[in-house]
Amino acid sequence: MKKAEKIKFIQDTLDQLYPQTPIPLMHRDAYTLLVAVILSAQCTDARVNTVTPALFRLASDAATMAKADIEEIRKIIYPCGLSPVKSKNIKAISQILTHKYHGEVPASFEALEALPGVGHKTASVVMSQAFGVPAFPVDTHIHRLAFRWGLSKGKNVEQTEKDLKKAFPEASWNKLHLQIIYFGREYCPARAHTLENCPICSEIGRRGV
Repeated sequence: MKKAEKIKFIQDTLDQLYPQTPIPLMHRDAYTLLVAVILSAQCTDARVNTVTPALFRLASDAATMAKADIEEIRKIIYPCGLSPVKSKNIKAISQILTHKYHGEVPASFEALEALPGVGHKTASVVMSQAFGVPAFPVDTHIHRLAFRWGLSKGKNVEQTEKDLKKAFPEASWNKLHLQIIYFGREYCPARAHTLENCPICSEIGRRGV
């Protein structure tokens, strides 16, 4: 199997398994998505989804969150971990959005990455999932699968992102990054990975690529 054939096989398999790719983080708009993604750092999506309903009852828009008590924010998001830093960033981001962007989340990588606690991966998630801009957010799970499948030898997520963007058509990026996340959770975990139960790894192994 040549690399081009392998890429097509991977994409075809993911399309068959995950024709629909709902966004795993519960949100109402670009602002609530941004907050949820910030909370997801070193935390599972499932846990974030148990915390955000209470947080968004407290404040579901930038202007309200900007005025909220930071200690109250911290107590609500405590189960997500890193609550002192995350609460500080959420409040600071909300203040910036309120005063600089009329409460709206800017649809710009540059503007998003300038916000406190927002890195390239978070900005990529918001740009792709909130605004539909082609992006390929790479977390540790996608980084791991890209290496396992021989799509990238990147030592970091930045290089893996570049390699995946070269491998797959731009039109597929937004859907594909979610498909890989779903596949990794269901078939290709970091631990207790069973080759014969993994539709992609087993086929790649069988064909000796």
